[in-house]
Amino acid sequence: MDSLLSICVGVGLSAACGFRVFVPLLVMSIASLSGHLALAPGFDWIGSYTALLAFSVATALEIIGYYIPWVDHLLDTVATPAAIIAGTIASASMATHMSPFLKWTLAVIAGGGAAGLVQSGAVLARGASAMTTGGLANPLIATVELAGATLTSVLALIVPVAVASALVIGAALFGRKLWRMVRKRPTVVGRAAKLAPPPPCA
Repeated sequence: MDSLLSICVGVGLSAACGFRVFVPLLVMSIASLSGHLALAPGFDWIGSYTALLAFSVATALEIIGYYIPWVDHLLDTVATPAAIIAGTIASASMATHMSPFLKWTLAVIAGGGAAGLVQSGAVLARGASAMTTGGLANPLIATVELAGATLTSVLALIVPVAVASALVIGAALFGRKLWRMVRKRPTVVGRAAKLAPPPPCA
């Protein structure tokens, strides 16, 4: 049961990394230093004051960067791989009482996958905003993402099962919608057949 809860906490924190890379790591560091979060062996460095300072500075720079035009697009180019790495680390740091192989397998698939999925959705939302509003709505999206990262990180520590369940449902709905979009999209052969002129009458 403890292992299942740890996995749920890790997946929730990993998903939060998809909104902001360093906010969940900062929350983890604070929770560990205050005695509210137990980290897996080998990840005690997250709960150090050095890590707390580093995560605080990185979080502040990341938050400010997403409110600066063009800088937010530059951050998006590196945010996806960074979010996947951070999500993997966050998930692995919570996987206690597991073999290293199982721990890192779950961390990469569940943690990295959750972070990558959320980050991809955030990038698409910002891209749509740039196309429809010329980037004017990007600060609003940045605020929503920051709130999502903070709220998801805190809830992952308080109600981890609920957060993990919501992520699974959200991923299923997103995958279903994506599959419907792919099925409705006409194929190249089909479009060519529709555009081809009718054959001459004999």
